Amino acid sequence: MDRRTELYIDGRWRTPSGVGTIEVVEAATEQTIGAVPAGEADDVALAVAAARAAFPAWSTSTVDSRVALLRALADGLDARGAQLATLMAREVGTPLVTSRRVQVGLAVSVIRSIADIAERLPLEERIGSSLVLRVAAGVVGAITPWNYPLYQLTAKVAPALAAGCTTVVKPSSVAPLAAFVLADVAGEVGLPPGVLNIVTGRGAVAGETLVGHADVDLVSLTGSTAAGVRVAQIAASGVKRLTLELGGKSAFILCPGADLDLAVDNAVRGCFVNNGQTCSATSRLVVPRELLDEVEERLAALVGAHVVGDPLDPATTIGPVASAGQARSIASYLDKAAHEGTVIVGGPGPVPGLDRGYFVRPTVVSRLGNDAVLAREEVFGPVLAVIPVADVDEAVTVANDSDYGLSGAVFAADDASAVAVARRLRTGQVAINGGRFNVLAPFGGFRRSGVGRELGEHGLAEYFELMSLQLPAGVSGATGPAAT
Repeated sequence: MDRRTELYIDGRWRTPSGVGTIEVVEAATEQTIGAVPAGEADDVALAVAAARAAFPAWSTSTVDSRVALLRALADGLDARGAQLATLMAREVGTPLVTSRRVQVGLAVSVIRSIADIAERLPLEERIGSSLVLRVAAGVVGAITPWNYPLYQLTAKVAPALAAGCTTVVKPSSVAPLAAFVLADVAGEVGLPPGVLNIVTGRGAVAGETLVGHADVDLVSLTGSTAAGVRVAQIAASGVKRLTLELGGKSAFILCPGADLDLAVDNAVRGCFVNNGQTCSATSRLVVPRELLDEVEERLAALVGAHVVGDPLDPATTIGPVASAGQARSIASYLDKAAHEGTVIVGGPGPVPGLDRGYFVRPTVVSRLGNDAVLAREEVFGPVLAVIPVADVDEAVTVANDSDYGLSGAVFAADDASAVAVARRLRTGQVAINGGRFNVLAPFGGFRRSGVGRELGEHGLAEYFELMSLQLPAGVSGATGPAAT
């Protein structure tokens, strides 16, 4: 039982202003495994005040000192890898092997990559008679989701701190405990007071107070598209800078001539990672009609072979989804499955032998039109929609016919052919013939998938403001440090 009774504000643990708590429930057992404070508006205000007070010193500190602290944070989290992986397997349902590699490993990689980029990024640039400066954007309000609690937190906190911003983080109420571990590590490595603040609470109270606070300069949210719309509405009154990483319904295009075994294996992994609880999951498989029977046969075998069970069991490949509400939402989609298409494997109903926990049967629904609910809406669970098409041109049309544009994949006979198809897509990233996720590349979406980018140099750039110094005639060269 991990009961947290205090909030991390101004470099120390503080008693919250209210007495409310939020229970943390284990996805596989439905048992309470922890609790955190339900922070109130006063707690958010205190945290923002601490971040504002810390900003002048932190924003003018050397890049070298900030980079050193980021690397210490990464080392501290890495040293707690087993603890964190188990924690997020219990909170989110991620199978333990994946939790160690992705939930923890990816988070650590993000911090280290941002530290490396910050170390070499010039902070001044001469453009004609102007000296253009990159300066910290200010106080950042970061709101993070439950599906990747630590990775999504580091994707915001690492570039913010590297740029010289101070932060107030509002983690998800479903999976908040990893944020407290980060705060523990921040205190141990000597991060200055006020630079990182953690306030847990309900979105309608703590989250909306943070977004609307006059002293917050930039808001970064990862969440549903509906949450992004609400945050944008609140932030608009203060003309705040925004980065929004929102929903997706990404397409995996299988081209004629592709290796079917490799392609289908990649399609299954791209959809079912983290039990389908991934915004960039390729949850639409777009298949040439002449290959449909062969693809369905392979999908039935691969998805049917998944072991659904306790995420702490090394044999498990699909764990539970994170909450009762999420399980109910997915069940409502599966109730539509047989009416919209052909259920190849899985479908509605309980998972045999699992009486407790938020388990969902891994499901493939084939022979769908792209206008079907299962092809249009983000299910956020282990459900793959298969859409047959006549040719590659129709596949591209189907892939682009979406409210979203976050991710995608193309599998073709060769890389050049796959890249040619990918160039026609309107989405933030595309995996080419099984290409892997890259923490150095920009991540973000088109249309209702969001605004702005995370990760790498482009993600770091979101946390800077640009300031132009118009120099008088005859002045040459920069007068300040390029990177330190």
